[in-house]
Amino acid sequence: MDRQAALGYILIFMLLVVWMWMSAPPPAQQPQPSPQQTTTQDTLEAPPAVQPPQDRNAARLQESQFFTKSAKGRDRSVFIETDLYVAEITARGGLIKTWELKKFKTWDGHPVQLVEYEGNGDLSLLFTTTDGKVINTRDLYFDLGPGMYGRKVLAGDDSLTLDLTLSADNGGKIVRRVTFKNGVYDFDTEFVFENMEGVIANFEYQVVWEHGLRYAEHNSVDESTFAYAYAYAGKELTEIDAHSFEERPTKNLSGVVEWVATRNKYFSVALIPSGGGSEGAYLEGGRYQMPDRGVVERYTIALKMPFKGTPREASRVKVFLGPADLGLLRSYDIGLENIVSLGWVWLIRPISEYLMLPLMSFLYYIIPNWGLVIIVFSIIIKIVLHPLTKSSMKSMKKMQALQPMMEEIRGKYKDDPQKMNQQIMNLYKEYGVNPAGGCLPLLLQFPILFALYNVFRGAIELRQAEFFWWITDLSIPDKIFSLPFEIPLFGVKDVSGLALLMGITMFIQQKMTIKDPRQKMMVWLMPILMTLLFNGFPSGLNLYYFVFNLLSIGQQALINRQADQEPLRKVEPKKRKRGGIFGKLPDDFRKFKRK
Repeated sequence: MDRQAALGYILIFMLLVVWMWMSAPPPAQQPQPSPQQTTTQDTLEAPPAVQPPQDRNAARLQESQFFTKSAKGRDRSVFIETDLYVAEITARGGLIKTWELKKFKTWDGHPVQLVEYEGNGDLSLLFTTTDGKVINTRDLYFDLGPGMYGRKVLAGDDSLTLDLTLSADNGGKIVRRVTFKNGVYDFDTEFVFENMEGVIANFEYQVVWEHGLRYAEHNSVDESTFAYAYAYAGKELTEIDAHSFEERPTKNLSGVVEWVATRNKYFSVALIPSGGGSEGAYLEGGRYQMPDRGVVERYTIALKMPFKGTPREASRVKVFLGPADLGLLRSYDIGLENIVSLGWVWLIRPISEYLMLPLMSFLYYIIPNWGLVIIVFSIIIKIVLHPLTKSSMKSMKKMQALQPMMEEIRGKYKDDPQKMNQQIMNLYKEYGVNPAGGCLPLLLQFPILFALYNVFRGAIELRQAEFFWWITDLSIPDKIFSLPFEIPLFGVKDVSGLALLMGITMFIQQKMTIKDPRQKMMVWLMPILMTLLFNGFPSGLNLYYFVFNLLSIGQQALINRQADQEPLRKVEPKKRKRGGIFGKLPDDFRKFKRK
């Protein structure tokens, strides 16, 4: 490896560092109070900000002439159990108080609970009354109807419909007709308004999910990097990210919105209006400091729905509350799969979505162990890249053989750098050596590495996927021990076993390929830096790179053996081809043309 190849490696490493910096979660900061964090804007254009639950409407209800009777009541619950979840619906607010997934566990082994406990439930209506009050139905009491309390179990093709009725003092009412079906992660909600034309003002109400989703992973900082709120309209995705403690991002959209959603790392909630019935959307986010340098992001999502002011009218909203599974979300055929984080849309996401995941899912169907799947996948990628890496390794081996001649040229033209470089390039050309050939396979692997990085971090298929021994989750770094200190710049404290193994194999590779005495530092420097860099990457990615390096070592040893048996030969200069159509004619025709 000469100076150009070494420079290529350094540039590749710098690109990896920049990519890691862009992908890494922001450091925890101490929150600074601001007026936006301590007050709530109760306007129809902006639903209440995300904050601990309070009886926000208590004072207003004393003055409102429409909901004084519904301000008090008995809070009872009905539990809906299906094959996929157990949900609790309460009379107070008619809210989804709990939504416990039966097929997913938290990092510490408990069933995943998606509804945030501190919010006391979610999915409410927000509107302004004709007497100028802002009403959030989460603080009002609904009637669930006789016999609709207790536990309801659905199996097979069973479904269940609940009517939750909120009565107004003028004799009008709002009926929330909720239909649950077994075997799906969504439910249908119909909002029926009867004789409410004298109550609801501004010809609009909002369907609001206020408190985001409860976290389920061990590393809240990492999980917050995946937390966003989205609105999808006109085939375009709008998103907000609460990346700062000081700012509360908001988006206020008008026009038909196909859906709004929010997510954490692996789970999501989406509000999907039926038949394009919405008139806009509102998104708001907040970022909060948690104990032990933790971070949590909470998002409010809301659909703006039209109210025509007729004696009876209705609208429908489908609510999805489940895993952010690419295939599952794609099955809705409304672009909901766009909330799954799989890398840059213009380059990395297509590789992740249409190559990596389908191929790995197919391999998993045959080999039901994700660790073995990654090993087989590494072998497949190595076979695909074999012609290129073989040519590269041969070129690097030739460069090693040219080192004595290159040193002679450097000594001869040490006072004329331009002449020296020209002679070295002539030497490369004479023996058919490409000085940048060793870097090309690494550059071509970059999109694969980036795609794998996003797949291992974001695809729910690999969540908590075990391999063996200490590797219990291929989607997060594997830890074998902790240092008593933190390595500056890289922030390394927990040491990854697979990252160490990857670094060792890279050192062996460097040892086999770098023979230039001036590049000896690269033998140690690159493996150390890459080990530190990859230490925080998902263990699945490090397993892939470790296996790929092992295969490359074997390939390099074989090529070295073949090269040692072949003498270094000059490349015969290619004869210049005659151009144009006459260049392909026999000589007699060309003579005739010249006459």
